[in-house]
Formats: sequence, structure tokens, C-alpha cells
Amino acid sequence: MIPVISIVGTSDCGKTTLIEKLIPEIISRGYKVGTIKHDVHSFEIDHPGKDSFRHTQAGANTVVISSPAKAAMVKAVESEMSLDEVINNYLLDVDIILTEGFKRENKFKIEVLRKEVSSAPVSRPEELVLIATDMDDLNLAGAAKFDLNDIKGMVNLIEEKFLKNREDVISLTVDGKDIPLNEFVRKFLTGAVLGMISSLHGVNNPKDIMIRIIKKYP
Repeated sequence: MIPVISIVGTSDCGKTTLIEKLIPEIISRGYKVGTIKHDVHSFEIDHPGKDSFRHTQAGANTVVISSPAKAAMVKAVESEMSLDEVINNYLLDVDIILTEGFKRENKFKIEVLRKEVSSAPVSRPEELVLIATDMDDLNLAGAAKFDLNDIKGMVNLIEEKFLKNREDVISLTVDGKDIPLNEFVRKFLTGAVLGMISSLHGVNNPKDIMIRIIKKYP
């Protein structure tokens, strides 16, 4: 699976600011970064009067806006997707994913602690990768502590723990749910897929392979 790290903390602690600083430092080391922002409220990125809004109002379930520089999708959902469902549907082409929020999801955490707004972590100790803080006298066992401005130090730890020496990654998702694969199945699927596509025209040393089967029922 793609490594996922959630940036968490109390309101106004500086989560967005930290993400803004982490992204360019990770990118400068040759990695592709994806981000996900959790919004507990209903948000709107499509606006009345726009053609895409008219498509949505007419009943389209999914609307894609495409341009030479970027693409965006507006998709109606019956209920909020889990973090894993969001990742499996939209973020399989990056090396690492940073989320803002999702503190209740079972993912590794970076917690921002600033003395003006917070005094103790909200994360479970077993999930806490590091603490970014402006408190010199903060002593917490089990988690690395970094100054809020030590971005290189934080990314050094992230790179060492999550990005260096990664093995081939293969995952199976069925109806939005991750299906655990044992070592035998992982090796079998990897070998079978690579063996089948290696002789196909246009395939040359592939790095990222995606096969998706959507089964149609009568």
C-alpha cells in the first residue's frame, strides 16, 4: 500500500502550514505527493451558472472538468467514503499521501502541538510518528520531537521510515475494501501479471501497473 500519514492536531494548531512546508521538501527528493483534506461539513466546488454545475443539476452522477493543466471531478456519493476508499479510487499514482485531519482513522500520525492552542497529543501512541512543536520542554516517550521549522529533519525521518527501500507493492481492493494478501498470493499475482504483460507491444520496464475489473451483472 502507498504510505499514508495524517497531519493532526487541535483547531488552529498549524496543520495546513506544516503540510505546505512538507510537500515541496518531499517533492525535491524525487517523490510524488498526494494530499487529502477532511471536511466535516458539506463543501461545494461547483457553482451555479457554470456548465459543470448545470450538468450536475441535470442529474449526472459524475462530472469531470478537464483542461490542459488540470482535471477535476465532482461525484455524488450516498455516504462519506472512508479514507481507504478515497485512496483506492483516486490516489494510486503517488509515492506518499499526506492527509489533513482523519485523526480517528487507523493511520500513522504527525501531530502538531503549539503551546498557544494545545498541550497534549490527541493521537494514540502506537500511531504517532513524530511531534512537530514549539515547546522546548515537551517530553513524550515513544515519539520523535521536532521543532516546527525543522522540515528537513521531519522529512528525513519520513523518507527513512516510509519511502526508502520499499518493496514491490501489490494490493487487492474489492468493492472499496482492502483484501489482505499473504506472501504467496502477492508473489504469485506479481509474477503472473508481469509475465502476461511483458510481451505486450508498448510495455517496457513498467513501474506502475493497474488492472481494474468491473463485473457487470444481468
